[in-house]
Amino acid sequence: MSLHDDVEEVLIDAAAIEARVAELGAQLTTDYEGRDPVLVSVLKGSLVFLADLMRAMDLPSSIDLMEVSSYAGTETSGQVRILKDLSKSIEGRDVIVVEDIIDTGLTLNYLLRYLGERKPASIKIICLLDKPARRLAEIPIDYRGFTIPDRFVIGYGLDYEERYRNLPYIGVLKPSVYGGAPPEG
Repeated sequence: MSLHDDVEEVLIDAAAIEARVAELGAQLTTDYEGRDPVLVSVLKGSLVFLADLMRAMDLPSSIDLMEVSSYAGTETSGQVRILKDLSKSIEGRDVIVVEDIIDTGLTLNYLLRYLGERKPASIKIICLLDKPARRLAEIPIDYRGFTIPDRFVIGYGLDYEERYRNLPYIGVLKPSVYGGAPPEG
């Protein structure tokens, strides 16, 4: 059995992702010319996007990783926990928060306040996927890969129960895999 068998449909194919990431990298290169931004990836889902995005940028930059959780299983708990914090100071730095998907926005809203307390020069947000239908918190998205409908998506770093991250495209997971009612997230 292949992971592809659990995909109901391919929402965004690998070629479209590659092209859009190249465009976003070029835009960041232009916008941050002469600066040295730090890309803060929110683990684990954004790792694939981060890796491709930083290779598409032609400017000095560094990366740091954070892991946050507001989920217990597939349900949001409403409580945000920092599981892995930044390893270096961002004070005075231009920070680009790299997200795989922005859904309700609650976790990212918390994270923006948290990072803002560390006195960066600026904070901008780049997301591969924006799912505005589920938004509960206003999020200022500076760079957006794709706007998607309210479907449960997997692939290109996004998972369901830690599976499917390695799919090269964004796919819609078959409802039979998760029991019919879409999990939150």
